[in-house]
Amino acid sequence: MELSVFNDASKDKSMAIVEKWKVTLEGSGIRVVIGGHDSPSPRGVGYSKNQAIAQSSGSYLCFLDADDVMMPPRVRLQLEAAVRHPASIVGCQVRREPPNSTERYTRWINQLTSDQLLTQVFTSNGPTVIMPSWFCSRAWFSHVGPFDEGGRGVPEDLLFFYNHLRKGGGVVRVDQSLLLYRYHPGAATHSVLEATIWTHRVHFLEERALPHWATFTIWNAGRQGRRLYRSLTAGAQRKVVAFCDVDENKIRKGFYCYEDSLERPKPRVPILHFRAARPPFVICVKLDLTGGAFEDNLRSLHLQEGRDFLHFS
Repeated sequence: MELSVFNDASKDKSMAIVEKWKVTLEGSGIRVVIGGHDSPSPRGVGYSKNQAIAQSSGSYLCFLDADDVMMPPRVRLQLEAAVRHPASIVGCQVRREPPNSTERYTRWINQLTSDQLLTQVFTSNGPTVIMPSWFCSRAWFSHVGPFDEGGRGVPEDLLFFYNHLRKGGGVVRVDQSLLLYRYHPGAATHSVLEATIWTHRVHFLEERALPHWATFTIWNAGRQGRRLYRSLTAGAQRKVVAFCDVDENKIRKGFYCYEDSLERPKPRVPILHFRAARPPFVICVKLDLTGGAFEDNLRSLHLQEGRDFLHFS
């Protein structure tokens, strides 16, 4: 086993800690490779990950952020899964620290089914296995990568994940909690603007899902549903046959008029009750927020996720 550490111009005592542990680890037969730079400012997460990979030599890559903690069986269990699934990113279940932070997100990470690891790739949650839990072969990483090195504000993990899926990659999760995943407000992920991630998600939805549907319905006639409609290309907008909702006020209005459209007449999209609408649906309703009411409504239609609907929010 080998540990590859790259110091992206940190100004704290990180390197002193790493150097201290290098002696201990190498005494246990674990090779430690340390790289870095002392430029005035960091070059970003993508650059650092690429450098850590370039200076390493292992056949498999096990990613770990500096502020997280992995459990003793992680490498063995994920290696076994990666050998069985050579063209996959292998993740794992996680335990959040502090325990009550991002509870809905943590449930989503840990409870997705194996099919949902591929069908729920369009949501605002990002990759269906979180980046600090990734494990894959070096050969597959080289086939997909490298990470985008645009620096602060670039969702390098999401962009890599999308490229991975474009190349036919799979997503696998080891269903054991193998990572202590820390939350803190200063994490690099918070530097990425929601609008940036939204744009990438819409483009990926148009690229991967919408070509398979002649028409579709947007489930949510409120702000998020209308935002998605306005974000689509003109060709994709023409595929939208309706919005659907449960809000009687929105349904009574009867339609949504896209006032900013350059088309004449301006598009007017019907607003229907969800039971009167027809699939497939792009769902812009957040999960796990309505006490189960939305989920019950969706289940009552007996639809198949991926074929009849996709979650976007």
